[in-house]
Amino acid sequence: MLERLLIKNVALIEAAEIEFDPHLNILSGETGSGKSVILDSLNFVLGSKADKNMIRYGAGEAYVRGEFFVEENSAAAAALAGLDIETDGALIITRKYNTDGKGSIKINGNTVTAGMLKTVTQHLVDVYGQSEHFALLSEGNQLSVIDGLCGDEAEKMKGSLSDLIARKRECLKKLKSLGGDAGERARRLDLLSYQINEIDAAALEAGEEEELLAKRRIMENTEKIASSLGGALAALNSDGGCSDQVSVARRLMLGVAEFGDDYSSVADRLEAAAAEIQDLADTISDLAEGLDFDGEEAKRVEDRLDLIRSLRKKYGPTVEDILAFRKKAGEEFDLLSDCDGIAEKLTAEIDKLNEDIYGFCRRLTALRKGFAEKFCADVVRQLKSLNISGARFEVSFEEYDRASADLNSADGSDNVRFMFSANAGEPLKPLSKVISGGELSRFMLSVKTCLKDLNGISTYVFDEIDAGISGVTAGTVAEKFRAISKNTQIIAVSHLPQICAAGDRNFVISKAEHGGVTTTSVIPVEGDAKIDEIVRLTGGGKSAAARSHAEELIQRYRNN
Repeated sequence: MLERLLIKNVALIEAAEIEFDPHLNILSGETGSGKSVILDSLNFVLGSKADKNMIRYGAGEAYVRGEFFVEENSAAAAALAGLDIETDGALIITRKYNTDGKGSIKINGNTVTAGMLKTVTQHLVDVYGQSEHFALLSEGNQLSVIDGLCGDEAEKMKGSLSDLIARKRECLKKLKSLGGDAGERARRLDLLSYQINEIDAAALEAGEEEELLAKRRIMENTEKIASSLGGALAALNSDGGCSDQVSVARRLMLGVAEFGDDYSSVADRLEAAAAEIQDLADTISDLAEGLDFDGEEAKRVEDRLDLIRSLRKKYGPTVEDILAFRKKAGEEFDLLSDCDGIAEKLTAEIDKLNEDIYGFCRRLTALRKGFAEKFCADVVRQLKSLNISGARFEVSFEEYDRASADLNSADGSDNVRFMFSANAGEPLKPLSKVISGGELSRFMLSVKTCLKDLNGISTYVFDEIDAGISGVTAGTVAEKFRAISKNTQIIAVSHLPQICAAGDRNFVISKAEHGGVTTTSVIPVEGDAKIDEIVRLTGGGKSAAARSHAEELIQRYRNN
């Protein structure tokens, strides 16, 4: 429920503070006085798109504050909890927007985005005006309207549907892991067999590619390596080379070894060095002999590397990855080769689940049709009381059978459409294509009357819904406003004296010029001031009869 609205520097409003009644609030005033600014401000604080044109001329910033009360177990309170915003029942929204195009939004002091704001405000206020799209009548939302009428029974059925569909998805997932149906498994087995044979035929070994690449690099540099090996071998074994010089040094040290252990130790180390040099020479010689590569060997290396590259493109970036793929493919092949029995059981379970799902869909359809029929009859009664005597309204259910049913939706298989005809003899057509603005206003009010206790919205806002009606119909609209407002707060902009008289709290919107500056004011009225406004709306002048009539109107609705 909206308790208070504070507006600063919005259009012609410099400052306004409006305290609303929990029941029926009526805004009236001359055409062009600024009534729409009040609703624009409310829409702004509810999360509608900001526009710099809304900022009062000469001001730097527009500001709106909405103070609401929310029930502890309401959807709005749950939305606040989802945003980690605490509330003790108070919900205060403040929104600013400046001429630089920047702004801020806060809920109970917490900064939020416009998207976050709407997750809360969608549960607070339902705004309807002739120029706006009525969300409940959008074909995308019509099924949810019917489900709201069905209540807990529909929710339980949809919950059961959701459980069945979840079980079916799990079975399908398991079946998919087995390769699907028999045909899919056969195709998968053929593919796996080809992949396994291709990898096995390659006879890969871990680390093989690195060895081949190293060998190819040696082949490509054979001449340089041979030259280096030859030079090294010559340096060690040539006359006067390293080996000879070490031998000379060893003989000399042996000649003095008898004079002390230190000399003897050096001689021993020189003997070991001579042996190491000889071993190095033998190793270098072997390496030189190993450089004898023929063309066939080079081709074998290149062919092997090409094969590994080809397999890497298919099965993994390294030989180890290819071998891991082969292991996994083998395990899957073994499983698929022996899973016909498991697949048959899963397929049978899926078929059984589909039958159960279809059965729930049919039961849900029957439930919806029963409530939809009563809903249509109630709406038609309301429409006739609003002077649309030839009105017909039906909810059309698209037919389906076992083959065409949607067995994967927790909402069931129903597609519905609201069908309407305002005049006797005219065929029913989709509501959005045949209803006029004035009829839509009355149709919407009829629907609101029938749904007033179902959607959880605490505040309805009506922007000149009474346009195009008068007389007895206007009185009926006022009575319906009174009926709805017993449980749901209403804020309505109206030009009708009957609706103005029915208000629990009335506000007159007026525009005035002072010192060359035009401002809009919001003035709460009661007593004689309310009578004066009703007289103005009736056009009765200042006669005693007009005032008496206004007093009678007020008394009539006060007694209801």
